[in-house]
Amino acid sequence: MEKSRILAGLGAVLLTTSLVAPPASAAPGDPGMPSTRDFGNGPERNQVAAETPGTSRITTGLDAAPDQRWSPRRQGYPRQTELPVYPENPADKSIKLGLVPYHGIAPKLNALQEVSDRVSAEVAGHSALGRDLYLVTVTAPETRAEAARQDRWRALIEDDPAAAKRDRILQRDYKAPVWINANIHGDEWEGTDGALRVIERLATATDAATARLLSRTRVYVTVTNNPDGRIAGTRANGAGFDINRDHATSSQPESRAVRDVVIATQPFVMLDEHGYTGTTLIEPATPPHGQNYEYDLYIKHALPNAEGMEAAIQRLGYPETARADIPFRDYAPGDWDDWPPIFTPMYAIYQGAVGHTVEIPWQVNRNAYETLPVEELRRRSAVNTDVAAATIEAAVGYADTHRGALLADQIEQFRRGWAGAPSPQIPDGFVEGFGPEDRYSTTFPRAYVIPAGAGQRSPAAAARLVDHLAAHDVRVTRARHDFSLAGKRYARGSYVVDMHQPKRGLANVLLEAGRDISDLVPQMYDISGWSHRLLWGASVDISATVAPRVATTPVTIAAPTGAVPAAKGRDLVLTLRDGADVRAVNALLDLGVKLRRTDAATVVVPAVARRDAQVVADRFGVRFSTAPRGTGGTPFEAPVLAAAVSADELFALREMGFEVRTVSTALLSAGADLSAVDTLVVSSGLSYAQLNPVGKAEVDELLARGGVVTRGATGAAFNAATGLLPATAVTGRGDANGVVAVQNTGPVVGAGSLPHSFVYSPIWFTGTGFTVEQRYAADPLVAGHWLPSAPGAGGPEQAAGQASVISGATTRGGRAVLFGTEPLFRAHPKGLYAQFARALFWTSS
Repeated sequence: MEKSRILAGLGAVLLTTSLVAPPASAAPGDPGMPSTRDFGNGPERNQVAAETPGTSRITTGLDAAPDQRWSPRRQGYPRQTELPVYPENPADKSIKLGLVPYHGIAPKLNALQEVSDRVSAEVAGHSALGRDLYLVTVTAPETRAEAARQDRWRALIEDDPAAAKRDRILQRDYKAPVWINANIHGDEWEGTDGALRVIERLATATDAATARLLSRTRVYVTVTNNPDGRIAGTRANGAGFDINRDHATSSQPESRAVRDVVIATQPFVMLDEHGYTGTTLIEPATPPHGQNYEYDLYIKHALPNAEGMEAAIQRLGYPETARADIPFRDYAPGDWDDWPPIFTPMYAIYQGAVGHTVEIPWQVNRNAYETLPVEELRRRSAVNTDVAAATIEAAVGYADTHRGALLADQIEQFRRGWAGAPSPQIPDGFVEGFGPEDRYSTTFPRAYVIPAGAGQRSPAAAARLVDHLAAHDVRVTRARHDFSLAGKRYARGSYVVDMHQPKRGLANVLLEAGRDISDLVPQMYDISGWSHRLLWGASVDISATVAPRVATTPVTIAAPTGAVPAAKGRDLVLTLRDGADVRAVNALLDLGVKLRRTDAATVVVPAVARRDAQVVADRFGVRFSTAPRGTGGTPFEAPVLAAAVSADELFALREMGFEVRTVSTALLSAGADLSAVDTLVVSSGLSYAQLNPVGKAEVDELLARGGVVTRGATGAAFNAATGLLPATAVTGRGDANGVVAVQNTGPVVGAGSLPHSFVYSPIWFTGTGFTVEQRYAADPLVAGHWLPSAPGAGGPEQAAGQASVISGATTRGGRAVLFGTEPLFRAHPKGLYAQFARALFWTSS
């Protein structure tokens, strides 16, 4: 392809973020085709384009302005939207269970819209493979003016809670919003069917009680949050992601869609319908409870609502619904916690909802799906559907019955945020069973500042963080003038997150360092440490007690950051500090630009490629500087990677613009060709010992001339089996995870990296004959949960000072880098991407 065409199509061709191949049967226009943009469902605007005189922004779905996101405004109810109907798919896994297949949902909703003026159905977003995500609203009809008044009241509750509390008409007439999210795990099907049953009953019931309910309530249902997984019978979406681990990161279109739904609807109560736990499980959860919650306002409703749902399933009369497990009431601390904001209900709490996970009882997925008779599977699914419907009906009833208290408490949550009220201190016995083990709170800082100018490590990373916060309804402003705070000078254009704001809990849970909770609970359900401030690559400062005194402007999207300030005729330099820098380098290489590297982190762009550099600077928000005269460097080309990696790592590699060919033990043993590959990446699904002679010969040939980058236990085992570097891998406790402090000591990974990293099942390396790129700090765990695997073994004390990342020339003739950390974990620690990319460039040269 000629360069002019590549330049013209850079936003649409090179930068596509759809990373998953469509189904083999998909045709253009089918819902199975991957999408090159997000169709207005609130994309994560991680790339910030520069605007220079005479140019315009290159816009894709990644840059969509906030007004392009899904919103329920500007119309009354009902909205008679005719949903597109897709061809029947006999391979849909839900059919075997006697459930509604994905292709059957739109016709059913269209039919309900025809017969009922209470039902509105619309497309709120698209899946990773481009399938429609349906949002159904069930409520009594509203004129445009009545709907607009509900919208104004919803905004008033958040923006001016004191005025909302005084507004007697609002108190009387504001409709209680309830949000039901179904089928977020694709092979946990029946939440969709239970929700459809409730929608149909509410739509067609003729009794006065239902009419009164819908005059006071809006019920919102995301009917299937994961149609890709529903059809395929997989927990993950079409990109291989567990969407119910993505809400702090928003890497997937499905999580972005429901993010926008919860912001726009501001529910009092939400349910996330899951399965399967043997008995029905209904949150509230065990400690540790998220320390940024207004937990008193949550638990006072969550516990009685859960008990009401338990009573509802008991009335079904099945032996398996005689009781429910309510973790807060029934489980030990740490067994089913609500600590991280990655889960849908936990995220919804920060948006003002009383959130519940509901786990329906009977397993029908995985081994059960393959081995049980169809009759038994359908019996189980029928029970599960009854349970899902019963819990939804009960939650809607609770919201209606307790509408006044729920409204008052949502107002109070936002009031505390605006007022900067201290974190609640909840007494023992506040609800039955509440005790010292449940008491988690925090001290909110007064403000966060994201510096502009020389004080910012990575302008592209800063812009990404600002866009992310704004997309999640965190209030961010931009300083109009220079200012001083806590003895430090900040440039005009710096961003301020004033923590006197309604959703301060969400702002803080995303930006704070977190907490080491290892000594508080014996185990955790999932990750227990994260921090966009420490792991997303931007410089972010904390002001504990004082807010900046400077005029500011509200921000909906970050200011442009890309620039090529060097004088014409001079070579340019780009430092690889962030994933955006890596994407820019790979885009230039794709354009045929002859790049050079002076070291692992520094890329030189020839003066003749200035126009190309300007294009990628605009697109990715990266900033080039002037290369010193006479700067040399070693030419390099875009590496071709063969990767045996997890889905999240594959996503991150492709997001950075690398050409990646997936491999595995089976594929290599079947004759997969590595002759054009420069570096092999190993973290999952590849065992050298299990390769047949054909596969081993192919790998051996690559090891003799190319590079290797490994991560985790699988990578360490590959290194041991091939004898690449003389290192012994020591494993920490398998469920240990969190944010760790590190010392950057080496020239490749350590060059310019952050002083923090992320671990899950941490590893460190002992021995000699290699370069230590990074070490765990003397007290490594900053936030998370990391206990010893045995007395005196596998804990942070044993990892302290040990090598977490190493590099070196291999015994086979190439180069290798071994990671004991998790720099690409779930597409989350974005500030660590560049260190992994530097390892890829170095090993491939």
